[in-house]
Amino acid sequence: MLALNLPQADLKLSQRDGQTYVFDTLRRRTVKLTPEEWVRQHFVHFLMEHKGYPMGLLANEVALSLNGTTKRCDTVLYDQHARPLMIVEYKAPQIQLTQRVFDQISRYNIVMRVPYLIVSNGIKHYACHIDYERQAYEFLREIPSYESLNS
Repeated sequence: MLALNLPQADLKLSQRDGQTYVFDTLRRRTVKLTPEEWVRQHFVHFLMEHKGYPMGLLANEVALSLNGTTKRCDTVLYDQHARPLMIVEYKAPQIQLTQRVFDQISRYNIVMRVPYLIVSNGIKHYACHIDYERQAYEFLREIPSYESLNS
């Protein structure tokens, strides 16, 4: 797998039937290691180990209903009251983060209505804060720490 613009993560990899799998600590099961999963696992470890995000408030592959179809948010961060606080959307490293990717996460946010959105392909990362009262948004200089989300 490609080197990412994220700290190295201690991932538990295994082989089965000629395929590589990785243990997902949030889903508590082994999943097939795809390029997008490689990004997800590194990013989740980055959030927990370097940005202080509590493992118990993160979830992978969160289903939501949008226009009569079921979609899945790659990772969702919840607050202490189990309300969604952030959506993270991942793409494989070779996928460009185009307007289409931002449109995708924005559609998910029609349902979730979170104040923070992050998009990452493991090489580039974009974080956005949405202020619903002012009807404004701003791109952040860096991925926020968990502590800064509550201040």
